[in-house]
Formats: sequence, structure tokens, C-alpha cells
Amino acid sequence: MFVGLAGGLAVGSGYVAFLSVLGIIPRLMQLTKTMKMIRAYEWAVVLGVVIGGMATLWDPTLFLTPYILIPMGLAAGIFVGMLAAALTEVLNVLPILAKRIGIDGQIIFLLMAIVFGKIIGSLFQWLYFVDR
Repeated sequence: MFVGLAGGLAVGSGYVAFLSVLGIIPRLMQLTKTMKMIRAYEWAVVLGVVIGGMATLWDPTLFLTPYILIPMGLAAGIFVGMLAAALTEVLNVLPILAKRIGIDGQIIFLLMAIVFGKIIGSLFQWLYFVDR
């Protein structure tokens, strides 16, 4: 029990440090122009961590229709994509990468390669691995 509690505190501390030190959520709010909804962001993060932790421990089975699962998956994908975009913008990853590989003035090609790679990878996963 002590090891589980210590592990949870370590992971939780790392998550809080990730969100607060890098300023991911404030930057996300700035990009989406939703600064007045800071309480909603706080509660979304807290509830997401608590419900995610409970789901990890209990391993629930949800019997939901595809009409509910599709918007839930879409919302989760949008959140992860926006969080990744905010992280890359905060860390200035793309301009540094473009400079390192020698395409300073053509960063749009780097962005399109990332987008198409993500689309092709997702389609490959869904078409090849799902229901097999």
C-alpha cells in the first residue's frame, strides 16, 4: 500500500510539474482565447486525473453505443492534439527542428509531413489492427 501511494504521489507530482512549469494549460487558453474559462480547465484536469486513476484501478467496462463513443473519441483526440501542439509551441520544437534539418524558410513542409504521417499512421492502425 505504501509503495502504491508513493508511486501515485511521484506520478502526480510529475504531472503537476509538467503542466505548471511548462505552462501548457495557460498557453492552450491563450491560443484558444478562452482565458475566462480557467475554472473549467482546472476542473477538467482534476476530474480527468481522478477518473483516469479510478478507471485504471477498477478496469470498468462501458456498454455505450457508437453514437456516444464517436464524439467521446473525437473530443479525446482533439484534446491530446491540442495539448501536444501547445507543448511543441511552448518548447519551440518545430523551429529548432526546421533549423537543424536545414528547412528554415519551409516550415510548412515539416508541418504537413507531421500531419500526413499522423493521418497515415492512424489509418494504418485502424484498418490493420482493429478487429483482428
